[in-house]
Amino acid sequence: MPKKIRVLIVDDSAVVRQTMSDILASDPHIEVMATAGDPFIAAERIRHEVPDVITLDVEMPRMDGLTFLQKIMSQHPIPVVMCSSLTEQGSETCLRALEYGAVEIIQKPRMGTKEFLEESRVRICDAVKAASHARVHKISNFSRTVAPKLTADVIMEKPKSHAMIQTTEKVVVVGASTGGTEALRVFLQALPADSPGIVIVQHMPEGFTRAFSQRLDGLCKISVKEAANNDTVVRGRALIAPGNHHTLLKRSGARYYVEIKDGPLVSRHRPSVDVLFRSAARYAGKNVVGVIMTGMGDDGARGMLEMKEAGAITIAQDEASCIVFGMPNEAIKLGGVDYVRPLDAISREVIRLCD
Repeated sequence: MPKKIRVLIVDDSAVVRQTMSDILASDPHIEVMATAGDPFIAAERIRHEVPDVITLDVEMPRMDGLTFLQKIMSQHPIPVVMCSSLTEQGSETCLRALEYGAVEIIQKPRMGTKEFLEESRVRICDAVKAASHARVHKISNFSRTVAPKLTADVIMEKPKSHAMIQTTEKVVVVGASTGGTEALRVFLQALPADSPGIVIVQHMPEGFTRAFSQRLDGLCKISVKEAANNDTVVRGRALIAPGNHHTLLKRSGARYYVEIKDGPLVSRHRPSVDVLFRSAARYAGKNVVGVIMTGMGDDGARGMLEMKEAGAITIAQDEASCIVFGMPNEAIKLGGVDYVRPLDAISREVIRLCD
């Protein structure tokens, strides 16, 4: 039997520690190594046994989570999943945590409906498993400037036709997960101001995508914003799917726009890359350039294959530049990828293919 992923839970709330323990223990691939009420207790636990993954609260007594994260990543890098209550103020804090080396952000579990608790279990366990595969490195400089109801069947329906009249206007669709916040910064910062319109799904909780978009907007030549329903896809702008909502590409005449939808998890995510990619296959066909980046799991693999079958050109990030070579690898194995490129070459390839 494969070795279980050992997790250290760090949170000042006993209720959260117990709830997290119950959720993680429900997965046969995960073992709760220990819990700690603050970073000082956590440091003692780590001295005795090093976990595979740490889940870390943001606001705690004696030492805050960001300070502890800095110490971990500068002294003994361990994959860290940040746990947040997702307040608006906390969005900026957790985006900073991603800059400091955290590999995932999850929402603190809370009592709710059975469906909500089940979704929390799926997301939390998946985040921990993704983090266990992440390649983390020692970080010594923290001053760097870095960016931070439908049914499933309806959402996932296959394109009814691959017949799409090609126009001169290309659309770029991008999917990313673990490690994607940094990958997207590198990709978007390298694009010229007149780049083709872009729609992005980054697996990120509700409340963070707006702050993430605003930060990228201040770093890039193109404008970047959190997508809103009916936003037009235009040159020089990237739209990022809002957390906890599916985002689809649609077309009306010569106009491409996005539709924001509620609905169930698809490929274990909401927003789902598969949802965006399949809508792009259906409504844009040959006019699409699709990109799949670093991330755990297979979200986007089937959608990328459908885009390629519809005439789109598709690109996957290569293994060497991925934090987690999961999603790109699954798309490659399915035969949905035309080009495999390192992260720093993807923007050039996209511009070349859109000329």
